[in-house]
Amino acid sequence: MKKLIGPFSQVLTLSGLSLKGSIEDEELEIIENAGVSIDKEGFIVAIDLFNNFNQSDFDEVEEVTQAAVLIPGFVDCHTHICWGGNRSRDYAMRVAGKPYLEIAKAGGGIQDSMRKTRGASEEELIEVTVARANRHFSRGVTTIEVKSGYALDIENELKMLRAIKKADQKTSPQLISTCLAAHMKPKDFDGSAIEYLDRILEELLPKIKKENLSNRVDIFTEETAFNVEESTYYLQRAKEMGFDITVHADQFSTGGAEMAVKLDALSAEHLESSTDKEVALLANSETVATVLPGASLGLGMQYPPTRKLLDAGACVAIASDWNPGSAPMGDMLTQGALLGAMEKLSTAEVFAGMTFRSAKALGLEDRGKLEAGKLADMQAYPCDDYREILYNQGMLPAFKVWKLGK
Repeated sequence: MKKLIGPFSQVLTLSGLSLKGSIEDEELEIIENAGVSIDKEGFIVAIDLFNNFNQSDFDEVEEVTQAAVLIPGFVDCHTHICWGGNRSRDYAMRVAGKPYLEIAKAGGGIQDSMRKTRGASEEELIEVTVARANRHFSRGVTTIEVKSGYALDIENELKMLRAIKKADQKTSPQLISTCLAAHMKPKDFDGSAIEYLDRILEELLPKIKKENLSNRVDIFTEETAFNVEESTYYLQRAKEMGFDITVHADQFSTGGAEMAVKLDALSAEHLESSTDKEVALLANSETVATVLPGASLGLGMQYPPTRKLLDAGACVAIASDWNPGSAPMGDMLTQGALLGAMEKLSTAEVFAGMTFRSAKALGLEDRGKLEAGKLADMQAYPCDDYREILYNQGMLPAFKVWKLGK
């Protein structure tokens, strides 16, 4: 069924913008009083002045009767929205100045989420994941990466990934799963870090392949999780098994981003502690530098060096890191606006980071721009000037969101 949607006050296509480096707002393509035609498969056919379309050529015309700015749907390339329970106690302790070790000794931290996620049924995990994905969709996010990693044993990691797969069938945005069983070595595993990683490689990843639960593997490379040597061993083995790889890198100490570049990882994610050395390495690679402002806000720490990364020529994606511990907000629009203000990013750089550049971090080329042949994943804001979207810092949400034109 051929469909026409419009007219929009402005369509911000993001067409013609580069995958890497800085972007000026003057480079943005803006089409005023425009319409979007969509084919029966949910792909964009054309964007043109609304009056240039012959409405009788379409099976359906969805008329927009208010001022509206259309932009691509957001792609959130780093979330943890499948988890059980919450960690509000952790948050209260952290903002009151309690150190991480004291919180962990009080029963908090990732191990707390592990206990609650292991205790949740698959049906409960499906329900909470769908609810969070639906909330994300209502805020303009049409593609969501979802990591496992809060179960940390074979049976329950499989439960998480099965829940994510089934949740994808019950919600509008597309959910893309990533195995993060290498989040940290659980306290109840009686063995070394390498022995734990070997168990994942030998017992978990083959089952994930067999059930088609994910084609992506992530690891938390950090002094408190897995060191560079352990992470390199694991990721090389996972790559040989046919998995795409990504890395939790440089959150509190360096080493992860450099490793990610050496291994040609799709992305290095976090980067709060990256120095000029890591900035240069990422800029001269095809590894996407994924920054997570929600983690900086939740932990009260510095933002990643986003301006430096862009000026050096890196491909910078912006994601929410929505999780129960360090980034409970989960709102991409607010996070992108605040990051832009703090790091002096252009509107074009923020929107690029949350759309087609974030799609690149997932290995996707069919979304993130509004142009012929791309998915009709779109969102409309109740204004007539695109600059109002970030200006309102999350308080002007999208009033309509489309996935595949629906």
